[in-house]
Formats: sequence, C-alpha cells, structure tokens
Amino acid sequence: MLTRHPLDVVIVGAGVVGAACAYYATRSGLDVAVVDRGPVAGGTTGAGEGNLLVSDKEPGPELDLALLSSALWQELADELPADIEFERKGGLVVAAGEASLATLTATARGQNTAGVTAYPVTSHGLKDLEPHLTPGLAGGFHYPQDAQVQPALAAAHLLRAARDAGARLYAGEEVVAVLTGPTGDVRGVRTSRRELHAPAVVNAAGTWGGELAALAGVELPVLPRRGFVLVTEPLPRLIRHKVYAAEYLGDVSSGSAALQTSPVVEGTPSGPVLIGASRERVGFDHSLSVPAVSRLAAQAAALFPVLADVRVMRAYHGFRPYLPDHLPAIGPDPRAPGLFHACGHEGAGIGLAPATGRLIADALRGDAPVLDPAPFRPERFDHSREAA
Repeated sequence: MLTRHPLDVVIVGAGVVGAACAYYATRSGLDVAVVDRGPVAGGTTGAGEGNLLVSDKEPGPELDLALLSSALWQELADELPADIEFERKGGLVVAAGEASLATLTATARGQNTAGVTAYPVTSHGLKDLEPHLTPGLAGGFHYPQDAQVQPALAAAHLLRAARDAGARLYAGEEVVAVLTGPTGDVRGVRTSRRELHAPAVVNAAGTWGGELAALAGVELPVLPRRGFVLVTEPLPRLIRHKVYAAEYLGDVSSGSAALQTSPVVEGTPSGPVLIGASRERVGFDHSLSVPAVSRLAAQAAALFPVLADVRVMRAYHGFRPYLPDHLPAIGPDPRAPGLFHACGHEGAGIGLAPATGRLIADALRGDAPVLDPAPFRPERFDHSREAA
C-alpha cells in the first residue's frame, strides 16, 4: 500500500521524542507521518518517571538543551490538557556527608553560571523542605526549575495535537526498510503494511535507533540500559519534591555496564510514590532483578524512613537508549542524506524532548537552529569518517 501523496517527513517512533518532533514539524507547516511498531509511548516513554531535570546536568550542551526544554515544557503545559500532570515541583539533591556536599556545591556553582537556579540548603533547612527526610544529612541544594510530567499522556497529547494539524499516525507497523534513491539519498520507509514516501526520515526509535540507522546503511551505537521503578500504595502527599541522593549524579554520567542504584524518590498527584533509579547494561533482558529492586527499596527507606513499612504495589522496568558519550544524536546524518536522528537521550528523553523536536523541525526546514546542534551531530561516532 502506498501513501496517497508524498509526505515531507516520516518520523519513526511514537514515544515522547517522536511526538515532540511531530508536534513541532507540523506546527512549522510540514506534512508529517509517524510510524511505530507498537502503540504510542509503548517503549522507553511508557516506562519513564517523567523527569524534567536540570539539576543532574553539568554545564555544557546537554544542560543547554535541558534549559531550552524547561522553557518549552512550560509553554506546552499551557497548551496541552491538564492531565499531562505537569508539575514544577522542584528538585532537592541531598548529601550524606561533607565530601558529597562539597561536590554538590562545586556542581551548583557551575550550573549557576549556565542559567540554573540552585539554592544551598543547610542540614537543618532540609527538614523545612522535606519533613520526612532522614536526620543527619549534611545538606543539599534546591532546584526550583526541576519539574515532572506524566510521560505517556504527554506523548499522546503531543501526537493528538500533531494529528489535529494534519499528521498521520501508523501504530503497530514495524519499519522493515529505509527506501533510498540511486545515490543513497533517503526517500521514505517500508513498513510491514505500506510504503511511506518522503525526502526525510527522522529516527526517533529510542533503544532501537541503532537498528533503524543500520537500515539506512549507517552506524549509530545505541545500546539499551535497563532501569527499574518501584510504585508504592497511594499515600498522602508525604514527599513534596523530586528528592535524590548526590550519588545519582555520578550514576547518570557513568559508562559502567554494572548495576548501579541511587535513590530518587517523589510523590505523584494520584498518591503513589515512585522510587528509582537503577542502571545496568544487560541487553533487552526483561527479567526481574531482585538485587536491583531490593537495593532501591532499602535506599529509599534509608532516605525516607517513613517509607519503611509502606507496601510496594508493583515494579516495572524500561530500557534507556544509551550512547557512549551520554549525549543524544540530533540532526541530519551526512552519511545518508535525508536521514535525521533524534535518539540516544538515555534517561533524559522526556525532559529533552521539546528542544529536540524544535531542533529537528529547524533542520527539516533549513532554518537557523534554536541552539548550536554541533555537539549532537550523529556522525561523531564514525571514527573512520573522522580519520578521513
């Protein structure tokens, strides 16, 4: 089956990143189709906590992307339905000892120069922000720009807005080939049910981004990094902010394949408390990791003793799309003209989705980018190309 007429762009992936690309592309006047082998938000997005963080990023290109996204999420919260549960709750990063606090202080000082608001909090002041925190912590930093969103609903509403503007959605259709012309230029995709013809294809396939890139004849070293989240029984609002231990910052930037856990704890508008975060590279292993969930539960109870006797109702996992330098691939791929990438955000994809969508829309239209895209260039991993 063929599309009725050529499109401007096919976006592969109906998670929050693909949805944001579709949203901004249709708003810029492009004729868009979105295709996904599963349902909307059926991959990493549906397994996310909805973190919109600036607090966990050091000064540099990822933080620039996060700050732009923070502003765009605020705009989207005013435009999309309220059930995306956007909440600028703020983040609280806590240090158990003086050494960790010194590291946090240095990090916050650098973030301040990049446009992040971070307030130091004394050991006694922590109780004012979070009364149920364990006593004896050395201190921390409060980040009022950190926020939260319900990721699956956010993706669904972004796609609905794109469809209202004329975009088409083909869910449950796997891309089996990237169509190319005689000179290797991208001309669309073939799915399990149809061909979609377009001069541009956006790879927003998340953890499968490497596989889609390979269909176009290029390499993108995306690997899955598994993470678990615990969900408690509904509770009164005991935890006011997104609270995490200073060690989380090191885990985010680590390239280790081994299991890493550090407590990230937050309440939700509906009552349950969400507990993360774990990281490990075990391929697409869907089995339950007892060591991971046990460590998360113990670390959360150590941070908030009030949780020690609370029931965990379920645990779920997802796979973050990991790239070796911890930066996403965003923009055109010169190795395959017409191929654009918007993947490899690891655990920050929900937070970085709007800025990624803006960059992709700018690139598709040939407009001046909203920020410098050079650090995210997809071909940076092609060492043979760099040597040449």
